[in-house]
Amino acid sequence: MPVGAIIEFSHVTKRFGGVTAVNDLSFSVEPGRVTGFLGPNGAGKTTTLRVLLGLVTPTSGMATIGGIRYRSLPQPLRTVGAALEAASFHPGRTARNHLAVYAIAAGLPRARVDEVLHTVGLDAHGDQRVGGYSLGMRQRLGLAFTLLGDPGVLVLDEPINGLDPEGIKWIRGFLRAMADEGRTVLVSSHLLSEVQQSVDDVIIIAQGELVHRGPLSSLETQIAPRIIVDSPDRAALAAALGRAGIEFTTGRTGLLAAAPDPALIGHIAFTAGVEVSALHRQKKGLEDAFLALVNDNAHGHPHDEHPNDEQPHDGKPHGSNPNDTEPHGTGGEPA
Repeated sequence: MPVGAIIEFSHVTKRFGGVTAVNDLSFSVEPGRVTGFLGPNGAGKTTTLRVLLGLVTPTSGMATIGGIRYRSLPQPLRTVGAALEAASFHPGRTARNHLAVYAIAAGLPRARVDEVLHTVGLDAHGDQRVGGYSLGMRQRLGLAFTLLGDPGVLVLDEPINGLDPEGIKWIRGFLRAMADEGRTVLVSSHLLSEVQQSVDDVIIIAQGELVHRGPLSSLETQIAPRIIVDSPDRAALAAALGRAGIEFTTGRTGLLAAAPDPALIGHIAFTAGVEVSALHRQKKGLEDAFLALVNDNAHGHPHDEHPNDEQPHDGKPHGSNPNDTEPHGTGGEPA
């Protein structure tokens, strides 16, 4: 049975010339859980994962797996399985042939080929040419590659992107099964809705900075209470809220007031002699909280549901080198 390991990022900063792709990022990922690594496109997710896998050298800080940098792992393929981009396969070769060649080159047991084909549900299609595979089947084949070394850690970049509902359902079940076996599962996405049914914890970044980390349920606490209230005399209602110091905006269905309780708004209107025609809480979901965090808090203080863990001290890079550039032709663009 594979053994998961803690993934840790400690004050990781990465600059490409004058562009800061990741800024003083610190968080950890626990074994036996699916952790969603979320943020809009261009937030720095892929750059962060490349730092973890030794593909990009951080300007400062450190990323480790079980306390060891990826480049220093004695058996990296048996420790970490990673898929950072849509895999490219030769259309004229079979899935079994692709996997066998890779296993031999990596010094992995040939028997693992049949095992991983079974795990990803391709055992009946292993001798089929990949050119005839659907997108979902190619995605499964990519996951089979990550499992060849039977690693305890899985790092997957946007694995659900472009899949149909059936493929999305399968991926969610796959992620859950891997974590239930004790693996550490870190999966990135730019949409919370894609992963919220399978993740236990969420790490959210925006513009390269941490804006939230904690259990998925902790996102609900980030939704600021809003009350929808309306009146036949909306101007008088607005004046009453203004005198009471209640901030509000005007919408199509009434005024959206920043208040914790409808009773407070009702009392203000009653005291002012204003008739109320609508009064209720605004319904918001986790996706609203996610969008609010990435839009409003990219440069604010991170929302942390683990206050005892190590945190960035001052929000500034530590020991950065502004002349550092990304190696190996990976583009120099934050992702």
